[in-house]
Formats: sequence, structure tokens, C-alpha cells
Amino acid sequence: MSKQLIPAQRRERIQEYLTLHKIAPSSELSSLLGVSEATVRRDLEWMENEGILYRTHGGAILSQHLQLEPEYTQRVQKQVEEKIAIGRLAASLINDGDIVFVNSGTTATQLIRQIRTNGNITVVTNNITAALEIGESNLELILVGGVFQPKSNSIAGRFAIDNIGKIYADKAFIGVDGITIKHGYTVPSNVEAEVIRLMITRTTGSIYVISDHTKWGIVSNFEVAGIDEIPTLITDEKLGQTAKDALTKRDIQILEPQMLVKG
Repeated sequence: MSKQLIPAQRRERIQEYLTLHKIAPSSELSSLLGVSEATVRRDLEWMENEGILYRTHGGAILSQHLQLEPEYTQRVQKQVEEKIAIGRLAASLINDGDIVFVNSGTTATQLIRQIRTNGNITVVTNNITAALEIGESNLELILVGGVFQPKSNSIAGRFAIDNIGKIYADKAFIGVDGITIKHGYTVPSNVEAEVIRLMITRTTGSIYVISDHTKWGIVSNFEVAGIDEIPTLITDEKLGQTAKDALTKRDIQILEPQMLVKG
């Protein structure tokens, strides 16, 4: 019966499958629709051109567009355990004497919370939440200054850009709101995007994206870097295999919390 479906019917079935599962391997769609994987690939290509989905290596993911910046109070309550684990792993990559850039966001806040404070480490950030929570600590934390952004509980704007432009960091840890192969790393705020782009430019060493698995397949309004421009993604173990395959095909290294070995 499924072999007699016309293209429009097949594509409707594919969209229904993606709405339910978020990720669709070509092999499963081929079996579901009773057609060859070559036919499935043609359908996926058509649907990608229509903006319905994004093709990945071996399948597709549902296209989701994040137009508005979520309120900080909403984001802080989501994927808490994953963000804590990502922050712990990211913090373990910071060495004594490092100067690091960290931008705003709830995952970035978890990173700053977990940086050990006896290693002469300097954090340069626009993250107000982290600054308020750091308390009495040997960690040197530099706020870049600027205009308060209430939705992200951060600071940005010309003052922030001017101050970041006077600093070179050893490492940068960048939180984003969206990750796709086609559109790269994106955020919903232009002023935050400007801060991140300059942090990337002013970093002399390693740059990491820190993001939980729910950001995969999301496209926000402002690109901060192409998918190939930041070679390492620190995420949680719930990132799907299809996503991992698509990223590793582009030579993106994926670090997950279970890879952290305790001494």
C-alpha cells in the first residue's frame, strides 16, 4: 500500500514521523514508506528546500526556528542535570593561568560555577548571573560592561565590544541557542552574537561550544560561527547518533560528560 503513495503523501508521512521522533534515518523512512532510500533522499532534498527539515548524514531532522530569545527564568529550569555535567566537563579543560572567555546563558553559568578557584584563572564574561553567584572566590572574574539584556541576564553593546577588543584569551567557551549543519551556531540576539563573534576572534587557543542536546536542529536568527569554524562541541550523552554522525563527518569533535575521567 505504501508503495502506491504519491510524493505529496510520502512527504506528509515523513513530516509526521519527524514531528513525533525529531530524527528520521533514511533506512527507517524507506521501510515505513515502502520505497528505496534513493526515493527517500529525493523527498528529503525537496523538503529541505522547502524549509521543512534539514538533511543529515543518513537521514533528516525536523526544522525548528527559534525567533525569540527565551526568558532566562524559563531556560534555567530546563535540562539542569545535563547543563551541570557539561559545565563540569568544560571546567576541567581550563588550566592554571588561563584567561578564558565565557558568554551568557545557563550552561555557561554552570561552567563558571564549577571552575576551581586555586589556579590563578581569569574569566572574562558578559554573564551577570555568574558574577552575582561567584561570591568570595580566588577566581578573577572580569565583567565586560555594557547595556543590560534582561531576557538573557547579560550585558552587551558597544561598551562590551570595546572592552573585549582589548583582551586576548587562551580559551573560549560559547553557549548557543541553535546548532545545525547548514546554518551553524546561532543565537536569537544580535547584540549577543556580536559579543560571541568578537570573543572567538580574540581567542588565541581552543574554542568550545557548550550546549545540551536540545539545541540540535534549532535555527535562531543570528549566526555566530559556521559549523566548521568551532571544532569542538561539549554536549550531553542524549545527543542522538544521527546528529553525532553528521557532526563527526564535518570533523567536529564531540565531548560528553561520561568521557571525563576522575583521577
